[in-house]
Amino acid sequence: MQLVWKLLRQHISIPQFAGFFLANLVGMTIILLGLQFYTDIQSVYEGEDSFMKADYFIINKKISAVTTLTGKSNAFSAGEMEELASQPFIEKLGKFTSSAYDVKATFNLEEGTSFSTEMFFESVPDEFVDVKSEDWKFQKGSKDIPIILPRNYLDLYNFGYAQSRSLPKLSEGILGMIRLKINIDGMGMHDVYEGRIVGFSSRLNTILVPQEFMDWANATYAADKASPATRLIMQVNNPTDDRITSYLQDNGYETDQDKLSASKTTFILRLVVGIVMTIGLVICILSFYILMLSVYLLVEKNMTKLENLLLIGYSPRKVSMPYQVLTVGLNVLVFIIAVVVLMIARGQYLTMFESFFPEMQTPSMMPTMGVGIGLLVVVSVVNIIVVYTKVMSIWKRKD
Repeated sequence: MQLVWKLLRQHISIPQFAGFFLANLVGMTIILLGLQFYTDIQSVYEGEDSFMKADYFIINKKISAVTTLTGKSNAFSAGEMEELASQPFIEKLGKFTSSAYDVKATFNLEEGTSFSTEMFFESVPDEFVDVKSEDWKFQKGSKDIPIILPRNYLDLYNFGYAQSRSLPKLSEGILGMIRLKINIDGMGMHDVYEGRIVGFSSRLNTILVPQEFMDWANATYAADKASPATRLIMQVNNPTDDRITSYLQDNGYETDQDKLSASKTTFILRLVVGIVMTIGLVICILSFYILMLSVYLLVEKNMTKLENLLLIGYSPRKVSMPYQVLTVGLNVLVFIIAVVVLMIARGQYLTMFESFFPEMQTPSMMPTMGVGIGLLVVVSVVNIIVVYTKVMSIWKRKD
């Protein structure tokens, strides 16, 4: 192979291969950096009001003075929910189920310090709950009720109620260890349960219990006389779709405008990242064609030498080996440099992220590395096949 390489390398065009190298490096770096940046952004907002998650809207009917005076119901009928679910911009639709029984909770904060309050429960299908916990389940016969509170309830307690009464401030972790005494009354029955706070929701501004518990409790304490749904939660496929706003306005429905704006920001960010990664992929494809063009030109320049080598007994595999080693070596070098550039750039923007989000968890680079290795393998295999096919065509022609 060393002799073959010495004969064939005389016509190698350094500018052509340098052009391929730089173009492939830029493309590979853009793809890896774009993918890793998107992954890191997702992790930043994983536990907060994630504008990178699916786009959810909570809607209700407008309550006006006429509605109040006439006593007109603001609940959604089955026909309205069916019509809403059939809209092309909606992927999933769920309803809030309210408790139809009396609920009273007692908080024991410390020895001698406690307070009680009337409260209510609501539930939504589990697929719409943004808190993931293994404790989010209920079994019939259990006296343990998992509860998810809105995150802003904790803020109201710490900076409002506790502040004015000189009570201790509570973190999410501490509040999660506190057990609540839950009294439920209905249908002539009175039972006491223990409530456990298993998480805090940024999406759902209500006191949540599992859907299984709500269905069972309404059947037990209210004979299935649950209140009709007055709020719905929907997942849309494109928050910037003008049909969403038009449909809500035409039917007198309301939603949080801040959520709509945040979801539009999400869509724009996803679109920008997608465009950037597409540009990187296009550059990689163009660099691949530059490489193929360079190899074809090199083969054409060495046509006579290749034919002579094949005539004197060298196999097509040995003749094509130098070109294959050259192309694969360039691809590997491009990947290594792209990873180095990625790590340097990532270190810079992660430093900025950590200053804004001290508790952020840095995600692994393995998915991005997997994509890069996949591109490296695909491009290298295609290069090897193309070079071998070209040499084989020369070998067959000599026969």
